[in-house]
Amino acid sequence: MNVRIIVKLDVKPPYVVKPLHFEGLKVIATPAELCKKYYMQGADEVYYIDIVASLYQREILLSHIEESAKELFIPFCVGGGVRSIEDFSQLFHRGADKVALNTYALQENPQIINEAAQIFGNQAVVVNIEAKKWDNRWECYSDCGRIQSGKDVIEWAKEVEQRGAGEILLQSVDCDGVGRGFDLELAKKVVQSVHIPVVVTSGAGELKDILELIHYAKPSGVAIASLLHYDKLTISDIKNYLQQNGIKVSACVI
Repeated sequence: MNVRIIVKLDVKPPYVVKPLHFEGLKVIATPAELCKKYYMQGADEVYYIDIVASLYQREILLSHIEESAKELFIPFCVGGGVRSIEDFSQLFHRGADKVALNTYALQENPQIINEAAQIFGNQAVVVNIEAKKWDNRWECYSDCGRIQSGKDVIEWAKEVEQRGAGEILLQSVDCDGVGRGFDLELAKKVVQSVHIPVVVTSGAGELKDILELIHYAKPSGVAIASLLHYDKLTISDIKNYLQQNGIKVSACVI
């Protein structure tokens, strides 16, 4: 099966920003501009995460999502501030193919995973896990890596699968934006603990980091941000490199 090369957009409306350890936000461009750019480069999917919606306790800004969706003809996952089945419906009507949950499911009501999976199908429900390492374990965080949950990442990953989530987006608070490589042990443990696809992000600083992650942890996909946003690489650069090193990826053909 092909490894998906995914673009992750951390959004603080109206702009995509790039955090360092989920802090220190730098403005990149508008989500719609980047969606068009990366679609044309051959991205397999786009993840749009409003990183402040839950933190600010505000409604989802649907107009920005709709503008971004119009630029894409590939799967589009949207998350941030999702608290109800109605939010799922609204996002699907605005162009999302999948919806990502974190804060509300983690901190308040995990039953929303079950309900959404039953109504919309497992493939439409993604759980976003923000992991921070403490000694030999990882804890789930929410609200852009600010709020502890007390829940173990591995146990939460197993639980969300049992509740019906069809995919996990795994982020490392420690490695995010640093560009020194992924948390390989975290990625491998989560991938091995579930049977659903796991997309890993946070840490790519160069091409070999991506290859190392795929060889070691075998994720379903890798979500990239900084390397693309700062024009250090293109989607084609990444896919060509992986193909040259024996990794199956989809062709960059638009």
